[in-house]
Amino acid sequence: MSASRTRGRWRWLMYVVLCLAASFFLMPVYMMVVTALKDPAEISLDTAWQLPSVWNWASFADAWQAFLPKLRNSLILTVTASATSAMLGSLNGYVFAKWPFPGAKIVFALILFGMFIPYQAILIPLFGFIRAIGLYGTIWGLVVVHTVYGLPITTLIFRNYYTEIPDSLIEASALEGAGFFAIYRHVVFPLSLPGFVVVVIWQFTQIWNEFLFAVSLSNPASQPITVALAQLAGGEAVRWNLPMAGALLAALPTLLVYVVFGRYFVRGLLAGSVKG
Repeated sequence: MSASRTRGRWRWLMYVVLCLAASFFLMPVYMMVVTALKDPAEISLDTAWQLPSVWNWASFADAWQAFLPKLRNSLILTVTASATSAMLGSLNGYVFAKWPFPGAKIVFALILFGMFIPYQAILIPLFGFIRAIGLYGTIWGLVVVHTVYGLPITTLIFRNYYTEIPDSLIEASALEGAGFFAIYRHVVFPLSLPGFVVVVIWQFTQIWNEFLFAVSLSNPASQPITVALAQLAGGEAVRWNLPMAGALLAALPTLLVYVVFGRYFVRGLLAGSVKG
């Protein structure tokens, strides 16, 4: 009986610690919400933690109007680049997992090396390349950049996932006369849903939140929502309620993706992690 009481006390202590930790990490969110709902004249360091005396919902309407022209760009960029990099990563992972070729390990290592190249290191040559192929200042230039930059992580995830598919299944399909693409289409691809969930959620989040390429390789007509958010905080006299409201609105899509598909994301990460 005493042992069960001790376990119960430790459990409650753990809950208290977790609640305190969650409160600590949610403090910036509280500050953003409170500041967004304040009138600009009411915002100051002395009253930063206080609730607004009058709820100012107009901040969200103004931020939405500023975001609206860029929202379409972000949706096109994120959906297209995520889907393309996921599909190409799936094919790459399929090749490296089930169709080994001479030098495959070296090629795979070189592809993974792309994950460790910082954006800033290749920005200037990338700028020249995108301009040379005529895609500078267009949303499709950003799609190409994020697709290529996403291939290392998508290839790694799918390769690790496909190694758990039994080789006997691939061999049986080959004996039935199925070729490379037929096996992928009818055998591998139907089993790939957990991998696609992980890759799409990861890519969607990374691309939606990316700023450096967005501000460097686009023009005003093709800029995504992160550039619009930075512009809300521009100028000498900043109305801090607008950037805070804009940050909350810009974070909603990725937040909703994780809330709706979070459990599938975890399952997809764990899929194929246990052998036998």
